[in-house]
Amino acid sequence: MTDLSTQQMESTASWYQKLLVPALFEPWTSLVLHEVQLNATDRLLDVACGTGVLARAAANKLSTEGQVAGLDINLGMLRVAESLSPNIEWHKGIAEDLPWQDHTFDAVVCQFGLMFFENREQALKEMYRVLKPGGPLVVTAFDSLDHISGYERIIKVYAKVAGEAIAKALQFPFSFGDVEELEALCAACGITSSGIITHEAEARFPDLITMVLADVKGWFPLAGITLEQKKINQIVSQSEMELKDFIAPDGSVKFTVSAHFIAALKN
Repeated sequence: MTDLSTQQMESTASWYQKLLVPALFEPWTSLVLHEVQLNATDRLLDVACGTGVLARAAANKLSTEGQVAGLDINLGMLRVAESLSPNIEWHKGIAEDLPWQDHTFDAVVCQFGLMFFENREQALKEMYRVLKPGGPLVVTAFDSLDHISGYERIIKVYAKVAGEAIAKALQFPFSFGDVEELEALCAACGITSSGIITHEAEARFPDLITMVLADVKGWFPLAGITLEQKKINQIVSQSEMELKDFIAPDGSVKFTVSAHFIAALKN
């Protein structure tokens, strides 16, 4: 993550919440929570919570006796999250060093944060540590790009128009989609998974411009990337041909996204 001011981080997080969350991340919350099977009085931790889409969905399933906490390294994301749900506990911190005692939470989730951690093994061990015995751990990672055609095609456009370095930044969220790697990570952490489960959801952008701007404004600044308006226009124009199979008559862009779930109950 590049060095941004708090104001810049919050601006990026606002665009992330407005453009990227509804289209790409919100459709997964019901699938994650289905695996968790929350009880109304549970205490749940959402690691790498971002602007809190999963934490909010979990909070809606709990009674007043239940509790949700979200943790993220990005202060801008947390400020947006708090503005949307001030009653949830929001904490700034890293997954590799969770600020809670052993066996604190009834359930621990992490939606599409695993690939970004500097030490994935330590982060997963920490999630397992703060989980109560018998509690569910659910961690998701996007499948590899060759199984996500919508992003695979638009990344080719980025490479052609903006260069391989920028295309590589867009590839990174899909860099941990190998099931054998995920299984090896679980084994290294002493986690007995119920098996890596693969689910599908539909990404839905209202139009192609929104899909492009979701990354340009909601993701690229975190990687220290800025694009000139001319290149943005070129990317949108060339993507119309590359993504024509996914563009509906009303101009919306829809395509299938697959992801792997680590789902385990703590021994």
